[in-house]
Amino acid sequence: MTKAATLYGSKTQSEALRPGPLRPANIIRNKFPTYKNGSNGIVIKLADGPEMPPLKEIVAKETADLLDRRQRLSVRELAMKFEKGLNTATLLSNEVKWRQVALLERDILLKNLKSVLESLRGQVTGKTKDEIEESISMVEILAVQLSKREAELLQQKEEVTKLAKSLKQASEDAKRIVEEERANAHTEIETAKSAVQRVQQAVQEHEKMSQNTGKQDMEELKKEVREARRIKMLHQPSKAMDLENEIRILRNTFAEKSKDCVNLLKELEMHKRLKENGTIPSFDLEGLQCLGSMLRIVGLSGTHMDLSNISIQWFRIHPKESNKEIISGATRPVYALEPHDVGRYLQAEIDVGGEIAVAKTAGPVDPDAGLVDYVETLVRKPETEFNVVVLQLNGIDQPKESVHVLNVGRLRMRLTKGKSVVAKEFYSSSMQLCGVRGGGEAASQAMFWRPRNDLSLVLAFESTRERNTAIMLARRFAIDCNIILAGPGDKTPW
Repeated sequence: MTKAATLYGSKTQSEALRPGPLRPANIIRNKFPTYKNGSNGIVIKLADGPEMPPLKEIVAKETADLLDRRQRLSVRELAMKFEKGLNTATLLSNEVKWRQVALLERDILLKNLKSVLESLRGQVTGKTKDEIEESISMVEILAVQLSKREAELLQQKEEVTKLAKSLKQASEDAKRIVEEERANAHTEIETAKSAVQRVQQAVQEHEKMSQNTGKQDMEELKKEVREARRIKMLHQPSKAMDLENEIRILRNTFAEKSKDCVNLLKELEMHKRLKENGTIPSFDLEGLQCLGSMLRIVGLSGTHMDLSNISIQWFRIHPKESNKEIISGATRPVYALEPHDVGRYLQAEIDVGGEIAVAKTAGPVDPDAGLVDYVETLVRKPETEFNVVVLQLNGIDQPKESVHVLNVGRLRMRLTKGKSVVAKEFYSSSMQLCGVRGGGEAASQAMFWRPRNDLSLVLAFESTRERNTAIMLARRFAIDCNIILAGPGDKTPW
C-alpha cells in the first residue's frame, strides 16, 4: 500500500508540471485533439486551427466549376483544365492518405492512453480514481468518433479515387482530341499550301501565255499597220478623203443654190410689190433662211445706212395666217434664228422718218439638217450636259473665264459650277427659254433662260448647233410635263 501510494504520488507530481492533463472540459472539442508522446507519459495538445470544410464539398465544388467552364474553353484550354483537375484530385487523394495515417496514429495513441489509464485505475483510489474512469469513458467516446471519421474518410477516398480516374480519363481524351485537331490542322495547312502553289503556278502560266499572246497580237497589229500604210501609199488620195471632198463641194454648192434661190424669191417679191404698190422696197434681209444662221437688215439703195438709231421690230408670221406675232426684245438690225422660228416667215419693220419699211424673208425658215434626228436620239437619255459660259446674271455682265455645266433633264434643268449649284428648277409655267434677241455677233450661240421670277441668265454655248439642241431638248421634255417653254411675250397654245 505504501509502495502504490509512492508511485502514484510521484506521477501526480510530474503530471502537475504539465498544463491540465486528463480534464474533461479540454477533451470535448469540435476537432479531434492531436496526441504526442512525452518523455514521461502522454500529453494531449488541443487543435486551435481554423475549421476546414469537408473534403467532399471541396471535390464537388471543383468538379462543378470544371463542368461549368468546359463549354467556354477551347480544346487546348480544356486539356489544361483537366490536367489541373487531375493534379487537384491527386493532392486531395494524398491529403486523404495523410489524414488516414494521422487517424491510424491517433488510434494507436488512444489505445495506449486507454491502457495507461486502466493500469492507473487499479493503483489509485478516491476522487482520482473517479477522474480516471471518466477519462477512460471519454477516450472510448473519442475512439468511437474516430472510427466514424475513419469510415467517412474511406468513403471520401473512394469518391476522390473515382474522380481522379474520371479526370485522368478526361485528360487523356482531351490530349487525344488536341492531337487529332493538331493533325487535322497540319493536314489543312498542307492542303492550303498545295492549293496556293497550284494557284501561283496557274497565275505564272497565265502571265506567260498573256505575254506570249500580247507579243503575237502586237506583231499582228504591226503587220496590219504596215499593210495599211502600204495600201494608203498606193491609193492616194484615199476613198475617205474623196468622200469628204465631195461632201464639202456638195455643201458649198447647196449654199450657193440656196442663195440663188433666195435671191430669185426676193426678186419675185420685189416685182410683186412693184406691181401692187408701185414702189421699190428700201430694205432687205441678208443671210440664209435656215435655223442656225443670222438675218441682217441691209439697204437696197447701194449706200451704207446707219440703223443703230432707227426703230426696228421683228415679227413672226405663220404661212397660213396673216396675223403677226411680235418677237419681244428683237429690236436690233441683226436677229439670230431660233427653233421657234422654223416654219414661219420672219419680217422686220423699220421706222424711217415716220414711214414703215418692211423687210421679209422670201419663204419660211428651214430646219437645220439632221438636228431633229439628233434631238430624238438625246430624248432617250435621262439628261444631257452642255458646257456653257454665263454672260449675264440678272442683266449684269459676268466674267467669261469660268465654264459651267448645264444639265437638261426629263423633269428639270440644272446649272452647276464644279460642286456648287447656281440654279436648279423643275419645268414650270413661270420658266422662260429662248434664243438671245438682243443682237450681237455671238447671238446665234447664246440662250436666254429664266428659271424663276427672281433669276435670269444669258448662257453662251460652244456652237450654234449645241444652243439649238439644248433649246429643242428642253422644250421637248417640258412638253412631256404639259409645259410650253417660250420666250418673253411669245404666244403659247395654252
